[in-house]
Amino acid sequence: MIKKIIYITIIFLISLMLYNFLSAQPSLFFEPNYDNEYLINKQSTDPKRLFLKTWRIIKTKYYDPTLNGQDWYKWNKRYVDQIKTKDDAYVAINSMLASLNDPYSKFLSKEEYAEQNTNIDAKIVGIGVNIMSIDGKIVIISVVEGTPAFSAGIKPGDIILKVGKTDASGKTISDVASLIRGELDTTVNIELMRKKQKFTKTIKREEIKIKNIKANVIDKNIGYIQIVSFISSDMTTEFVEALDKTQNCQGLILDLRGNSGGLMPNAVVIADMFLTQGHIVSIVDREKQKSVIDAQSKPYAINKPLVILIDEGTASASEILSGALKDNHKAILVGKKTFGKGMIQKIYPLPNQTGMNLTIAKYLTPKGYDINQKGISPDYEINYTEDDFIKDKDPQLDEAKKIIKKLVNSQKQLANAS
Repeated sequence: MIKKIIYITIIFLISLMLYNFLSAQPSLFFEPNYDNEYLINKQSTDPKRLFLKTWRIIKTKYYDPTLNGQDWYKWNKRYVDQIKTKDDAYVAINSMLASLNDPYSKFLSKEEYAEQNTNIDAKIVGIGVNIMSIDGKIVIISVVEGTPAFSAGIKPGDIILKVGKTDASGKTISDVASLIRGELDTTVNIELMRKKQKFTKTIKREEIKIKNIKANVIDKNIGYIQIVSFISSDMTTEFVEALDKTQNCQGLILDLRGNSGGLMPNAVVIADMFLTQGHIVSIVDREKQKSVIDAQSKPYAINKPLVILIDEGTASASEILSGALKDNHKAILVGKKTFGKGMIQKIYPLPNQTGMNLTIAKYLTPKGYDINQKGISPDYEINYTEDDFIKDKDPQLDEAKKIIKKLVNSQKQLANAS
């Protein structure tokens, strides 16, 4: 029954809420527009025109109309007569974008644009590992069965020291993931440490089907659902399957640790499954106009004790979901303060099969909090150290289970009293 109701909810949301909102605010959180702009991507043009088109888009669409307090025409004057080759155009475009001092706005080469779309299609070319930053070290937290990493004997707990010749120390999860990924049938050398022993593996990259959701039942009656990413276009369907798998559980734990985000509509749809009213998120555009996405009025929503696990790697769409459910008093947050990415990007397809991710708006939580560079604080702050990981302990998950059990017991007592 729950599966049927949620499928109906998803169809209703996608056909109504997302259409109405995204038609006014298109392509939020890397949701590509497949109309005229998509056709532009298939066109060919000379390097100078590629530069000029990018220059105009930034000038008219970037979130900050002052463009970081600069005269945007200076870039036209500086570069337009100097561009002869593709590399010239790339240097000019990247220089313009760098001047915005915005880490989320970036130009995508043909290869980078194709890889991003591949991620949205729920597949990547890689080796099949999930990684997390623990105490500043990049640690493999799981290995997908049947993948090159699994065949090579890589195990959870292995620490990545180098990818190729690049030291992983100090790198972000995204940086290391990008180094591991590459072209189909190429190889990557990874230096690892296991129990203080260093070793190197040469692994062939293959196409990996991305599983965004992992679900199982823990402690007999608690549903545990880990959301790895919001990037895939079919992750809401996976979430429905996870809910169906845990429908008989009395409480739920959503694990968003290390989830760097993805498509905003995915977060909105999932938040709406738990709400019958109230705001989900507000969007503020470059004209300072605010648009509000509300939960859809409906007779049914998931109403179980809910805890969300968060950490410093929880960002973007993950923060939209966390903020929506926290502000509406539907979830208790456990872990560490989130990353603090409160800006929204749109994919702009460009000629020559290139593209650009450009910040076009910011978002606020239902209570109006701007979390950009601030993050969302947990209700219960719990550390999770490298030593905990090595000893196969998870104090954050343990705390979440304690909270769920208390909430379930409280519900039973109220039911008995009535």
